[in-house]
Amino acid sequence: MSVTFAQGFAASGVEAGISAVAGKKDLALVVNNGPLDAAAGVFTSNRFCAAPVQWSRKVVADGHVKAVILNSGGANACTGAEGYAQSKATAETVAALVGTEPDDVAVCSTGLIGELLPLDHVLDGAKAAHAALAATPEAGADASHAIMTTDTKPKTVELEGSNGWRIGGMVKGSGMIAPQLATMLCVITTDAVVSAGQLQAALAVATEHSFNRIDVDGCMSTNDTVLLLASGASGVEPDKDEFNKLVKDACASLARQIIGDGEGASHDIRITVTGATTEDAALACGRAVAASNLLKCAISGNDPNWGRIVSSLGTVPPEVAPYESDKVTVDVNGVRICENGGAGRDRSEVDMTPREVHIDIDLNAGDAEATVWTDDLTHEYVHINADYES
Repeated sequence: MSVTFAQGFAASGVEAGISAVAGKKDLALVVNNGPLDAAAGVFTSNRFCAAPVQWSRKVVADGHVKAVILNSGGANACTGAEGYAQSKATAETVAALVGTEPDDVAVCSTGLIGELLPLDHVLDGAKAAHAALAATPEAGADASHAIMTTDTKPKTVELEGSNGWRIGGMVKGSGMIAPQLATMLCVITTDAVVSAGQLQAALAVATEHSFNRIDVDGCMSTNDTVLLLASGASGVEPDKDEFNKLVKDACASLARQIIGDGEGASHDIRITVTGATTEDAALACGRAVAASNLLKCAISGNDPNWGRIVSSLGTVPPEVAPYESDKVTVDVNGVRICENGGAGRDRSEVDMTPREVHIDIDLNAGDAEATVWTDDLTHEYVHINADYES
């Protein structure tokens, strides 16, 4: 059901002729019918942030969002004042359709950088999307399909609180994914009665432990947007801790689905670093290993090359992650192939046939730990990005 799982939300996904892929749904609309319109957002830290990111940051700043319009087929990034004017015009059109103000409409785009959108198609698509709005599972599914680019499948989540309130969500993301969000557009909805401040606090923590801990190819996008919207339609004010947990669970599920659909990937790689002095130290080590293209290529070839793991681990400065290299152990899929910084069991003992590869690194320097996820890099990844159409 995606974003329509939570009460108070309607959605749609239509073919607007924006995408270069013939017949593809490429424009989605999500409308919050209230009674609340509380909202929170997290955006890319890329200094070349796209026009819709610039627009939506301002929209979310007051904690209120009535509607979100999202398109695939073009990023509207690095398009200057004209690109920003397109985002503004899109918000104005949606606002008139749903009966709100433009500064209550968030705009999200994904696709090729450096090109303006076919604005007439976007605005006509907005009208078609408004006409198709529904609170049905099918409408939610249409919306989740419309935001896909190189994704091979939609990515959605549905969770329910202990006293009946709900969270629903959708995300797109498959490549150009670095450990500071991903190339992603994400809308999460809830019918719980929560304030914008509580939404923002929950989303910030959830994002840090999910979307900020995945890495397909180390490339940061210009358009990353994560929105959390609350309608209050359930009439239930949830337990704060339970609400925070379910938002975190929703983000974790969506992030894991991104990794599972990494462009051309044949393995999903979980890297857990334990025995660190601090969580930040563990995270730095995990990210260093996840960023190794050499390791990703080795795993694509079913080679658990522990030398590529420890060499990447060794790039983390000692002031960031204190540890002694001769005390480090590395297990791959349960086999200790590196013992005390040197060779352990023969790496031929590691079963590399499962889709998931588990790399467990123990620094033996403390009690903190962190986990990041990445993918392998395959020939298909090259083909996808050499022939990319949005």
